[in-house]
Amino acid sequence: MLRVAVVGSGPSGVYAAQTLVQQREVPGVRVDVLDRLPAPYGLVRYGVAPDHEKIKSLTGSLRSVLEDERIRFLGNVEVGGPALPVTRLRELYHAVVYCVGAAEDRHLGVPGEELPGVHSATAFVSWYSGHPDAADAAFDLSGVTSAVVIGAGNVAVDVTRILARGVPELTPTDMPQAALGALAASGVRAVSMVARRGPSQGKFTTKELRELGTLPGVGVRVRPAELALDPAYADPGAAAALPAVARRNLEVLRAWGAADPDPAERDITLRFYLRPVEVLAGPDGSAAAVRFERTAPDGRGGVGGTGVYEDVEARLVLRSVGYRGVPLPGLPFDPTTGTVPHAAGRVLRAGRASVGEYVAGWIKRGPTGVIGTNRPCAKETASSLLQDAGALARREPGPDPLDTMRAAGLRPVLWPGWLAIETAEADLGRSLGRRSVKIPDWAGLLGAAGS
Repeated sequence: MLRVAVVGSGPSGVYAAQTLVQQREVPGVRVDVLDRLPAPYGLVRYGVAPDHEKIKSLTGSLRSVLEDERIRFLGNVEVGGPALPVTRLRELYHAVVYCVGAAEDRHLGVPGEELPGVHSATAFVSWYSGHPDAADAAFDLSGVTSAVVIGAGNVAVDVTRILARGVPELTPTDMPQAALGALAASGVRAVSMVARRGPSQGKFTTKELRELGTLPGVGVRVRPAELALDPAYADPGAAAALPAVARRNLEVLRAWGAADPDPAERDITLRFYLRPVEVLAGPDGSAAAVRFERTAPDGRGGVGGTGVYEDVEARLVLRSVGYRGVPLPGLPFDPTTGTVPHAAGRVLRAGRASVGEYVAGWIKRGPTGVIGTNRPCAKETASSLLQDAGALARREPGPDPLDTMRAAGLRPVLWPGWLAIETAEADLGRSLGRRSVKIPDWAGLLGAAGS
Protein backbone atom coordinates (compact mmCIF):
# COMPACT_ATOMS: atom_id res chain seq x y z
CA MET A 1 0.00 0.00 0.00
CA LEU A 2 1.27 3.44 -0.96
CA ARG A 3 0.58 6.05 1.73
CA VAL A 4 0.40 9.63 0.42
CA ALA A 5 -0.18 12.95 2.16
CA VAL A 6 -1.76 15.81 0.21
CA VAL A 7 -1.27 19.15 1.96
CA GLY A 8 -4.20 21.39 1.12
CA SER A 9 -7.87 20.52 0.57
CA GLY A 10 -8.65 23.04 -2.15
CA PRO A 11 -9.35 21.99 -5.75
CA SER A 12 -5.73 21.15 -6.61
CA GLY A 13 -5.34 18.98 -3.51
CA VAL A 14 -8.65 17.19 -3.97
CA TYR A 15 -8.00 16.61 -7.67
CA ALA A 16 -4.58 15.17 -6.85
CA ALA A 17 -6.09 12.84 -4.26
CA GLN A 18 -8.81 11.80 -6.69
CA THR A 19 -6.32 10.95 -9.43
CA LEU A 20 -4.18 8.92 -7.05
CA VAL A 21 -6.96 6.70 -5.70
CA GLN A 22 -8.90 6.26 -8.94
CA GLN A 23 -6.02 5.16 -11.17
CA ARG A 24 -5.43 1.44 -11.69
CA GLU A 25 -1.72 1.20 -12.42
CA VAL A 26 -0.67 1.31 -8.75
CA PRO A 27 -3.20 -0.51 -6.55
CA GLY A 28 -3.75 0.21 -2.88
CA VAL A 29 -3.02 3.94 -2.76
CA ARG A 30 -4.34 5.63 0.38
CA VAL A 31 -4.37 9.41 0.78
CA ASP A 32 -4.55 11.69 3.80
CA VAL A 33 -5.67 15.19 2.84
CA LEU A 34 -4.25 17.63 5.39
CA ASP A 35 -5.40 21.21 5.84
CA ARG A 36 -4.43 23.97 8.26
CA LEU A 37 -8.10 24.89 8.56
CA PRO A 38 -10.74 22.67 10.20
CA ALA A 39 -12.92 23.10 7.08
CA PRO A 40 -12.15 21.66 3.63
CA TYR A 41 -12.41 23.08 0.08
CA GLY A 42 -9.83 25.88 0.28
CA LEU A 43 -10.60 28.84 -1.98
CA VAL A 44 -13.93 27.35 -3.05
CA ARG A 45 -15.13 27.94 0.53
CA TYR A 46 -13.03 30.99 1.38
CA GLY A 47 -12.29 32.67 -1.95
CA VAL A 48 -15.29 32.26 -4.24
CA ALA A 49 -17.71 35.12 -3.63
CA PRO A 50 -20.73 34.09 -1.54
CA ASP A 51 -23.17 35.29 -4.20
CA HIS A 52 -21.65 32.92 -6.78
CA GLU A 53 -23.65 29.90 -5.71
CA LYS A 54 -23.14 28.01 -8.96
CA ILE A 55 -19.35 28.05 -8.56
CA LYS A 56 -19.61 27.30 -4.85
CA SER A 57 -21.71 24.25 -5.71
CA LEU A 58 -18.42 22.70 -6.84
CA THR A 59 -18.08 21.68 -3.19
CA GLY A 60 -20.49 18.87 -4.01
CA SER A 61 -18.00 17.17 -6.34
CA LEU A 62 -15.10 17.90 -4.00
CA ARG A 63 -17.11 16.42 -1.16
CA SER A 64 -17.72 13.17 -3.04
CA VAL A 65 -13.97 12.77 -3.45
CA LEU A 66 -13.19 13.45 0.21
CA GLU A 67 -15.85 10.92 1.26
CA ASP A 68 -14.06 8.14 -0.67
CA GLU A 69 -13.08 5.42 1.81
CA ARG A 70 -9.52 5.52 0.48
CA ILE A 71 -9.17 9.21 1.43
CA ARG A 72 -9.03 10.64 4.95
CA PHE A 73 -9.51 14.34 5.76
CA LEU A 74 -7.35 15.73 8.55
CA GLY A 75 -8.17 19.37 9.21
CA ASN A 76 -6.63 21.70 11.81
CA VAL A 77 -3.17 20.34 10.95
CA GLU A 78 -0.46 22.91 10.28
CA VAL A 79 2.42 21.54 8.23
CA GLY A 80 5.76 23.28 8.62
CA GLY A 81 5.29 24.25 12.25
CA PRO A 82 7.19 22.84 15.24
CA ALA A 83 4.64 20.06 15.79
CA LEU A 84 4.82 18.77 12.22
CA PRO A 85 7.86 19.99 10.25
CA VAL A 86 8.27 18.98 6.63
CA THR A 87 10.98 16.48 7.53
CA ARG A 88 8.71 14.68 10.01
CA LEU A 89 5.80 14.62 7.57
CA ARG A 90 8.03 13.07 4.95
CA GLU A 91 8.90 10.25 7.40
CA LEU A 92 5.22 9.42 7.92
CA TYR A 93 4.32 8.92 4.25
CA HIS A 94 5.75 7.36 1.12
CA ALA A 95 5.13 10.67 -0.64
CA VAL A 96 3.83 14.18 0.08
CA VAL A 97 2.06 16.46 -2.43
CA TYR A 98 2.04 20.13 -1.42
CA CYS A 99 -0.97 22.10 -2.69
CA VAL A 100 -0.67 25.14 -0.44
CA GLY A 101 -1.77 27.87 -2.85
CA ALA A 102 -0.59 31.47 -2.96
CA ALA A 103 -1.62 33.20 0.24
CA GLU A 104 0.11 36.58 -0.03
CA ASP A 105 -1.15 39.53 -2.06
CA ARG A 106 1.06 41.93 -3.98
CA HIS A 107 1.43 45.55 -2.88
CA LEU A 108 1.13 48.71 -4.95
CA GLY A 109 4.40 50.13 -3.66
CA VAL A 110 3.12 53.73 -3.57
CA PRO A 111 3.14 56.39 -0.83
CA GLY A 112 0.08 56.31 1.38
CA GLU A 113 -0.57 52.61 0.92
CA GLU A 114 -0.32 52.18 4.70
CA LEU A 115 -3.11 54.69 5.45
CA PRO A 116 -6.27 53.59 7.26
CA GLY A 117 -8.88 52.72 4.67
CA VAL A 118 -6.40 50.99 2.34
CA HIS A 119 -6.69 47.21 2.31
CA SER A 120 -5.88 44.25 0.13
CA ALA A 121 -8.77 42.68 -1.73
CA THR A 122 -7.52 39.43 -0.17
CA ALA A 123 -8.32 40.72 3.31
CA PHE A 124 -11.72 42.00 2.19
CA VAL A 125 -12.58 38.66 0.56
CA SER A 126 -11.43 36.73 3.65
CA TRP A 127 -13.60 38.95 5.84
CA TYR A 128 -16.82 38.57 3.89
CA SER A 129 -16.09 34.87 3.23
CA GLY A 130 -15.75 34.07 6.92
CA HIS A 131 -12.11 32.96 6.92
CA PRO A 132 -11.13 32.38 10.57
CA ASP A 133 -7.83 34.23 10.12
CA ALA A 134 -9.92 37.34 9.38
CA ALA A 135 -12.10 37.02 12.48
CA ASP A 136 -10.62 40.18 14.01
CA ALA A 137 -10.92 42.22 10.81
CA ALA A 138 -13.43 45.06 10.78
CA PHE A 139 -14.64 46.99 7.75
CA ASP A 140 -16.74 49.94 8.87
CA LEU A 141 -18.42 51.04 5.67
CA SER A 142 -21.06 53.29 7.23
CA GLY A 143 -19.12 56.50 6.54
CA VAL A 144 -17.78 55.44 3.15
CA THR A 145 -19.53 56.86 0.11
CA SER A 146 -16.90 56.12 -2.56
CA ALA A 147 -14.49 53.25 -3.07
CA VAL A 148 -11.69 52.51 -5.50
CA VAL A 149 -10.71 48.97 -6.48
CA ILE A 150 -7.31 48.80 -8.17
CA GLY A 151 -6.98 45.83 -10.50
CA ALA A 152 -8.53 44.21 -13.56
CA GLY A 153 -9.01 40.56 -12.67
CA ASN A 154 -11.90 38.47 -11.42
CA VAL A 155 -11.11 39.24 -7.77
CA ALA A 156 -11.33 42.96 -8.52
CA VAL A 157 -14.69 42.36 -10.22
CA ASP A 158 -15.85 40.28 -7.24
CA VAL A 159 -15.11 42.91 -4.58
CA THR A 160 -16.57 45.64 -6.81
CA ARG A 161 -19.77 43.62 -7.18
CA ILE A 162 -20.03 42.88 -3.44
CA LEU A 163 -19.62 46.57 -2.60
CA ALA A 164 -22.36 47.51 -5.06
CA ARG A 165 -24.81 44.71 -4.29
CA GLY A 166 -27.90 45.31 -2.21
CA VAL A 167 -28.40 43.41 1.02
CA PRO A 168 -31.49 41.51 -0.28
CA GLU A 169 -29.23 39.71 -2.78
CA LEU A 170 -26.61 38.89 -0.11
CA THR A 171 -28.94 37.72 2.67
CA PRO A 172 -29.58 34.27 1.11
CA THR A 173 -25.82 33.56 0.96
CA ASP A 174 -23.63 31.98 3.65
CA MET A 175 -21.88 35.30 4.37
CA PRO A 176 -21.14 35.75 8.11
CA GLN A 177 -23.73 37.82 9.92
CA ALA A 178 -21.27 40.53 10.98
CA ALA A 179 -20.08 41.09 7.39
CA LEU A 180 -23.69 41.18 6.15
CA GLY A 181 -24.52 43.77 8.80
CA ALA A 182 -21.54 45.93 7.85
CA LEU A 183 -22.52 45.82 4.16
CA ALA A 184 -26.13 46.62 5.10
CA ALA A 185 -24.89 49.77 6.86
CA SER A 186 -22.61 50.68 3.95
CA GLY A 187 -22.80 54.18 2.58
CA VAL A 188 -20.94 53.25 -0.61
CA ARG A 189 -22.70 54.73 -3.63
CA ALA A 190 -19.83 54.93 -6.14
CA VAL A 191 -17.24 52.25 -6.91
CA SER A 192 -14.43 52.82 -9.40
CA MET A 193 -12.55 49.78 -10.69
CA VAL A 194 -9.29 51.06 -12.14
CA ALA A 195 -6.70 49.35 -14.38
CA ARG A 196 -3.31 50.67 -15.43
CA ARG A 197 -3.61 49.05 -18.86
CA GLY A 198 -6.38 48.89 -21.46
CA PRO A 199 -9.65 46.98 -21.66
CA SER A 200 -8.27 44.42 -24.11
CA GLN A 201 -5.68 43.45 -21.46
CA GLY A 202 -8.13 42.88 -18.62
CA LYS A 203 -7.79 39.56 -16.80
CA PHE A 204 -11.46 39.21 -15.91
CA THR A 205 -13.71 36.69 -17.62
CA THR A 206 -16.63 37.92 -19.71
CA LYS A 207 -19.20 36.22 -17.51
CA GLU A 208 -17.90 38.02 -14.41
CA LEU A 209 -17.75 41.32 -16.28
CA ARG A 210 -21.28 41.09 -17.67
CA GLU A 211 -22.65 40.35 -14.21
CA LEU A 212 -21.85 43.90 -13.14
CA GLY A 213 -24.50 45.10 -15.59
CA THR A 214 -27.21 42.89 -14.07
CA LEU A 215 -27.08 44.17 -10.48
CA PRO A 216 -30.40 45.68 -9.33
CA GLY A 217 -30.21 49.42 -8.72
CA VAL A 218 -26.67 49.71 -10.15
CA GLY A 219 -25.53 51.67 -13.20
CA VAL A 220 -22.30 50.77 -15.01
CA ARG A 221 -20.29 53.50 -16.70
CA VAL A 222 -17.31 53.35 -19.06
CA ARG A 223 -15.56 56.34 -20.60
CA PRO A 224 -15.37 56.00 -24.40
CA ALA A 225 -12.22 58.15 -24.47
CA GLU A 226 -10.40 55.57 -22.36
CA LEU A 227 -11.60 52.72 -24.56
CA ALA A 228 -10.35 54.64 -27.59
CA LEU A 229 -6.80 54.61 -26.19
CA ASP A 230 -6.73 50.85 -26.67
CA PRO A 231 -5.29 49.93 -30.10
CA ALA A 232 -7.82 47.11 -30.40
CA TYR A 233 -10.77 49.45 -29.94
CA ALA A 234 -10.63 51.10 -33.36
CA ASP A 235 -8.46 48.64 -35.29
CA PRO A 236 -10.46 45.59 -36.46
CA GLY A 237 -7.22 43.78 -37.29
CA ALA A 238 -5.85 44.27 -33.77
CA ALA A 239 -9.18 43.22 -32.26
CA ALA A 240 -9.32 40.07 -34.41
CA ALA A 241 -5.89 39.05 -33.13
CA LEU A 242 -7.06 39.11 -29.51
CA PRO A 243 -8.00 35.97 -27.60
CA ALA A 244 -11.73 35.26 -27.71
CA VAL A 245 -12.27 36.31 -24.08
CA ALA A 246 -10.60 39.68 -24.68
CA ARG A 247 -12.74 40.26 -27.78
CA ARG A 248 -15.91 39.51 -25.86
CA ASN A 249 -14.81 41.76 -23.00
CA LEU A 250 -14.19 44.59 -25.42
CA GLU A 251 -17.65 44.16 -26.91
CA VAL A 252 -19.28 44.39 -23.48
CA LEU A 253 -17.26 47.47 -22.54
CA ARG A 254 -17.94 49.11 -25.92
CA ALA A 255 -21.70 48.66 -25.39
CA TRP A 256 -21.52 50.20 -21.92
CA GLY A 257 -19.41 53.06 -23.22
CA ALA A 258 -21.99 53.86 -25.90
CA ALA A 259 -24.92 53.78 -23.46
CA ASP A 260 -26.19 56.60 -21.29
CA PRO A 261 -27.21 54.80 -18.09
CA ASP A 262 -30.18 56.04 -16.13
CA PRO A 263 -29.60 57.49 -12.66
CA ALA A 264 -29.11 54.60 -10.23
CA GLU A 265 -28.88 54.06 -6.51
CA ARG A 266 -25.24 53.02 -6.91
CA ASP A 267 -22.73 53.46 -9.72
CA ILE A 268 -19.83 51.33 -10.93
CA THR A 269 -17.31 53.09 -13.15
CA LEU A 270 -14.71 51.07 -15.03
CA ARG A 271 -11.56 53.09 -15.66
CA PHE A 272 -8.55 52.22 -17.84
CA TYR A 273 -5.03 53.49 -18.49
CA LEU A 274 -4.58 54.90 -15.00
CA ARG A 275 -1.62 53.95 -12.80
CA PRO A 276 -1.79 54.58 -9.03
CA VAL A 277 1.05 56.79 -7.81
CA GLU A 278 -0.14 57.83 -4.33
CA VAL A 279 -2.95 57.43 -1.83
CA LEU A 280 -3.88 60.84 -0.47
CA ALA A 281 -4.87 61.38 3.14
CA GLY A 282 -7.83 63.39 4.35
CA PRO A 283 -7.97 65.69 7.41
CA ASP A 284 -8.48 62.67 9.70
CA GLY A 285 -5.36 60.92 8.38
CA SER A 286 -7.30 58.21 6.54
CA ALA A 287 -7.45 57.59 2.82
CA ALA A 288 -9.44 60.25 0.98
CA ALA A 289 -8.42 59.80 -2.68
CA VAL A 290 -6.07 57.98 -5.00
CA ARG A 291 -3.82 59.91 -7.36
CA PHE A 292 -3.41 58.23 -10.72
CA GLU A 293 -1.13 58.96 -13.64
CA ARG A 294 -2.62 58.61 -17.09
CA THR A 295 -0.82 55.88 -19.05
CA ALA A 296 -0.70 55.17 -22.78
CA PRO A 297 0.21 52.10 -24.85
CA ASP A 298 3.96 51.89 -25.47
CA GLY A 299 3.67 49.80 -28.64
CA ARG A 300 5.25 46.75 -26.99
CA GLY A 301 2.22 45.45 -25.11
CA GLY A 302 2.88 47.59 -22.05
CA VAL A 303 2.11 51.14 -20.97
CA GLY A 304 4.09 54.24 -20.12
CA GLY A 305 3.35 57.31 -18.03
CA THR A 306 2.19 60.53 -19.67
CA GLY A 307 2.74 63.01 -16.83
CA VAL A 308 -1.00 63.73 -16.62
CA TYR A 309 -2.54 63.10 -13.19
CA GLU A 310 -6.05 62.64 -11.83
CA ASP A 311 -7.35 62.24 -8.27
CA VAL A 312 -10.24 59.85 -7.68
CA GLU A 313 -12.10 60.19 -4.38
CA ALA A 314 -12.05 57.10 -2.20
CA ARG A 315 -12.50 56.53 1.53
CA LEU A 316 -11.99 52.83 0.86
CA VAL A 317 -9.17 51.57 -1.36
CA LEU A 318 -8.84 47.88 -2.22
CA ARG A 319 -5.78 46.67 -4.11
CA SER A 320 -6.20 43.58 -6.26
CA VAL A 321 -2.99 43.37 -8.23
CA GLY A 322 -2.15 39.69 -7.88
CA TYR A 323 -1.09 36.99 -5.46
CA ARG A 324 2.17 35.24 -4.76
CA GLY A 325 3.17 32.09 -2.94
CA VAL A 326 4.82 32.15 0.46
CA PRO A 327 7.63 29.85 1.58
CA LEU A 328 6.72 26.76 3.55
CA PRO A 329 9.48 26.12 6.12
CA GLY A 330 11.51 23.15 4.96
CA LEU A 331 10.62 23.37 1.26
CA PRO A 332 12.77 25.06 -1.39
CA PHE A 333 11.29 28.31 -2.71
CA ASP A 334 11.95 30.62 -5.64
CA PRO A 335 11.22 34.18 -4.41
CA THR A 336 11.20 35.52 -7.95
CA THR A 337 8.30 33.36 -9.13
CA GLY A 338 6.76 32.73 -5.72
CA THR A 339 6.72 29.00 -6.42
CA VAL A 340 8.49 25.80 -5.38
CA PRO A 341 11.04 24.73 -8.03
CA HIS A 342 9.82 21.55 -9.70
CA ALA A 343 9.98 19.33 -12.78
CA ALA A 344 6.54 18.02 -13.81
CA GLY A 345 5.50 18.42 -10.17
CA ARG A 346 8.59 16.78 -8.64
CA VAL A 347 10.15 19.13 -6.08
CA LEU A 348 13.70 20.11 -7.01
CA ARG A 349 16.35 20.52 -4.34
CA ALA A 350 19.61 21.94 -5.65
CA GLY A 351 18.38 21.19 -9.16
CA ARG A 352 17.62 17.52 -8.52
CA ALA A 353 14.28 15.81 -7.95
CA SER A 354 13.67 15.19 -4.24
CA VAL A 355 12.39 11.68 -3.70
CA GLY A 356 8.81 11.65 -2.46
CA GLU A 357 8.13 15.40 -2.60
CA TYR A 358 5.70 16.93 -5.10
CA VAL A 359 3.73 20.13 -5.71
CA ALA A 360 0.48 21.03 -7.47
CA GLY A 361 -1.69 24.11 -7.84
CA TRP A 362 -0.57 27.71 -7.45
CA ILE A 363 2.54 26.86 -5.44
CA LYS A 364 3.60 24.84 -8.50
CA ARG A 365 2.65 27.11 -11.41
CA GLY A 366 1.92 30.51 -9.82
CA PRO A 367 -1.49 32.17 -9.34
CA THR A 368 -2.83 31.61 -12.83
CA GLY A 369 -5.89 30.01 -14.37
CA VAL A 370 -9.36 29.26 -13.03
CA ILE A 371 -10.56 26.48 -10.76
CA GLY A 372 -10.67 23.99 -13.62
CA THR A 373 -7.00 24.67 -14.44
CA ASN A 374 -6.09 22.79 -11.27
CA ARG A 375 -7.32 19.46 -12.63
CA PRO A 376 -4.70 18.92 -15.38
CA CYS A 377 -2.07 20.50 -13.13
CA ALA A 378 -2.83 18.01 -10.34
CA LYS A 379 -3.06 15.15 -12.82
CA GLU A 380 0.45 15.84 -14.12
CA THR A 381 1.84 15.81 -10.59
CA ALA A 382 -0.03 12.63 -9.67
CA SER A 383 1.29 10.96 -12.82
CA SER A 384 4.86 11.83 -11.81
CA LEU A 385 4.26 10.37 -8.36
CA LEU A 386 2.80 7.17 -9.78
CA GLN A 387 5.77 6.80 -12.14
CA ASP A 388 7.97 6.92 -9.02
CA ALA A 389 5.82 4.45 -7.08
CA GLY A 390 8.32 1.59 -7.30
CA ALA A 391 11.11 3.61 -5.72
CA LEU A 392 8.80 5.16 -3.16
CA ALA A 393 7.46 1.83 -1.96
CA ARG A 394 10.93 0.58 -0.99
CA ARG A 395 10.77 2.67 2.20
CA GLU A 396 8.27 1.70 4.88
CA PRO A 397 6.78 4.65 6.79
CA GLY A 398 6.11 4.46 10.52
CA PRO A 399 2.83 4.02 12.39
CA ASP A 400 -0.49 5.67 11.56
CA PRO A 401 0.31 9.36 11.01
CA LEU A 402 -2.84 10.34 12.91
CA ASP A 403 -1.44 8.78 16.10
CA THR A 404 1.87 10.57 15.56
CA MET A 405 0.13 13.92 15.04
CA ARG A 406 -1.92 13.52 18.21
CA ALA A 407 1.17 12.53 20.16
CA ALA A 408 2.83 15.75 18.93
CA GLY A 409 -0.01 17.81 20.39
CA LEU A 410 -2.04 18.34 17.22
CA ARG A 411 -5.80 17.90 17.34
CA PRO A 412 -6.87 16.95 13.82
CA VAL A 413 -10.47 17.52 12.78
CA LEU A 414 -11.66 14.43 10.95
CA TRP A 415 -14.57 14.24 8.49
CA PRO A 416 -17.24 13.77 11.22
CA GLY A 417 -15.91 16.96 12.83
CA TRP A 418 -16.39 18.83 9.56
CA LEU A 419 -19.92 17.45 9.27
CA ALA A 420 -20.59 18.78 12.77
CA ILE A 421 -19.40 22.22 11.61
CA GLU A 422 -21.80 22.02 8.67
CA THR A 423 -24.64 21.18 11.03
CA ALA A 424 -23.74 24.05 13.37
CA GLU A 425 -23.66 26.50 10.45
CA ALA A 426 -27.07 25.32 9.26
CA ASP A 427 -28.43 25.78 12.79
CA LEU A 428 -26.90 29.26 12.98
CA GLY A 429 -28.54 30.20 9.68
CA ARG A 430 -31.95 29.01 10.86
CA SER A 431 -31.62 31.02 14.08
CA LEU A 432 -31.00 34.15 11.98
CA GLY A 433 -33.79 33.47 9.52
CA ARG A 434 -31.27 32.71 6.80
CA ARG A 435 -29.82 29.67 5.10
CA SER A 436 -26.57 28.16 6.37
CA VAL A 437 -24.30 30.91 7.72
CA LYS A 438 -20.55 30.50 8.14
CA ILE A 439 -18.95 30.37 11.56
CA PRO A 440 -16.16 32.95 11.07
CA ASP A 441 -13.74 32.28 13.95
CA TRP A 442 -11.37 29.56 15.07
CA ALA A 443 -12.97 29.01 18.48
CA GLY A 444 -16.42 28.62 16.95
CA LEU A 445 -15.24 26.22 14.26
CA LEU A 446 -13.24 24.02 16.62
CA GLY A 447 -16.01 24.11 19.20
CA ALA A 448 -18.52 22.97 16.60
CA ALA A 449 -16.15 20.25 15.36
CA GLY A 450 -15.68 18.98 18.90
CA SER A 451 -19.40 18.85 19.52
